[in-house]
Amino acid sequence: MKIALVHDWLNQVGGAEDVLDALVRQYPASPVYTSIFDKRRMPAHYQAWDIRTLWTDRLPAMHRRHQAYLPLYPLAWNNLKVDRFDVILSNKSGFCHGLRFSPESLHICYCLTPTRYVWQLDNYLEGEALSASAKWLLRPLMSVLKRWDYAAAQRVSHFIAISSAVQERISRFYGRTSTVIFPPVETARFEAMASEAVEDYFLIVSRLIPYKRIDLAIQAAGALGLKLKIAGAGRDRERLRALAGHNVEFLGFVPEAELPSLMARSKALILPGLEDFGITPVQAQAAGRPVIAFGGGGALDTVIPGVTGEHFSDLTVDSLKEVWRNFDERAYNSQEIRAHASRFDTSVFLGRINAFVVQAWDAHTAGQKFQYRDPVDGE
Repeated sequence: MKIALVHDWLNQVGGAEDVLDALVRQYPASPVYTSIFDKRRMPAHYQAWDIRTLWTDRLPAMHRRHQAYLPLYPLAWNNLKVDRFDVILSNKSGFCHGLRFSPESLHICYCLTPTRYVWQLDNYLEGEALSASAKWLLRPLMSVLKRWDYAAAQRVSHFIAISSAVQERISRFYGRTSTVIFPPVETARFEAMASEAVEDYFLIVSRLIPYKRIDLAIQAAGALGLKLKIAGAGRDRERLRALAGHNVEFLGFVPEAELPSLMARSKALILPGLEDFGITPVQAQAAGRPVIAFGGGGALDTVIPGVTGEHFSDLTVDSLKEVWRNFDERAYNSQEIRAHASRFDTSVFLGRINAFVVQAWDAHTAGQKFQYRDPVDGE
């Protein structure tokens, strides 16, 4: 099979790029189509890839102010036709699933989420410091983008969802069925630190942006008098620092090599916001540490109450405080926690993705209905 990979934009490193890294590892001969490639912000090894950018990459100040060009992304992807490939595998959180392809090809969309600011605009705007006029202008634009996004989703051959929560959104917003295949997590490097002694602090590892709801954890930790370390950087840093007392330590950006030890020594990882999947809870569990997470989104798949951590029910300080106050990290078996984390390892992801692609292509060429058979669970 000739396979093309598609990714919305390459201008920051996060969970979406972890997925892309794994896909390139699985399909090293495949080109990567993307709307932006900002080499300064991406890992050096990306420059060895066959990256093919859309015309949007050449727009003035695109690498500095890519948000300003939001209305152009659907147009750019809609005008891209990817020919001469058997399978197109898109890694989508924005608009890249809207590309065009020939009837002989198969388009499999690995959906990180239906475009958040299109389908969940009110939730998105809650955390954004936009003027009332800007918010007013966004609403009619999003109405247009919804229609385009829905139509683009109907052209996709098969959807894969990163979690059961995203699977539900694909059904609700796009009216499409999907298969859940969890994103890849490099669990081995965190497992290696699982024997480190636990110290007196709780931990957050996150970009410091409003929708992550780190403010809830800062306020809850302050009210309970608990030590909290926050690893990460972002535009919400100053607001969060103003909320924090002496019990909260901001570590800034922590290199990847230092994260396993930092997680292994924590009492627990705190995940205070709604995540589509959330890789850091799995990393912490691979290090043998429990997780306190908001009981929604990906945490419903990754955190098992009473076994690998606990859920709090509402996105409020009081709800988090109630669970955190009664939390005892000694009540959890680190070996059980690590065993659960192994279900999300990169090797499992690659095995499932490759099986999906092969099975879908075989069904496509045979003119048969496709039914995915999981090579891990045997279903």
